[in-house]
Amino acid sequence: MPAMADPNFTRTLTYIAEHNENGAMGIIVNRPTDMRLATLFERIDIPFEQPDFADLPVYFGGPVQSDRGFVLHRPAGDWHSTLRVSDSVALTSSRDVLQSLANEGQPGEVLVALGYSGWSAGQLEHEIAQNAWLTVPASLDIVFSLPPEERLAAAMQLLGVDFAKLSDVAGHA
Repeated sequence: MPAMADPNFTRTLTYIAEHNENGAMGIIVNRPTDMRLATLFERIDIPFEQPDFADLPVYFGGPVQSDRGFVLHRPAGDWHSTLRVSDSVALTSSRDVLQSLANEGQPGEVLVALGYSGWSAGQLEHEIAQNAWLTVPASLDIVFSLPPEERLAAAMQLLGVDFAKLSDVAGHA
């Protein structure tokens, strides 16, 4: 929402990968960094043989463990440290998914991020109740097909909302 005071989340679209009684975790999907995949792979010493992916940006996934990589991908596949979000999408933090991407170009759709966004038990629900967040069912086409600068507006359009017209003042019914 426009009133979000935390600079880590101002004007962000966050894909929630897990939400249960212990808390929530997700990846910001519209904050690319200046780093490209080819540079990241060079830094972690994985030979990169897929020129189609070389220029993809590495994203700021959130302020938690910002030195660690997370790969949001489809198809879900079978990797070592994978959180299966659905039958078609997963979030993986193990090196094997990066090696497969570098060598085989699989999984076919990826968003590589450094860090993630996390909330303790009840924290996200409290923030939603305080009008800090607006929620919408995830659209993987928005996440994987649109340029990052168009993703937030496209997600808002799923609700019929124009982000530019949202007020930072909200009431409670």
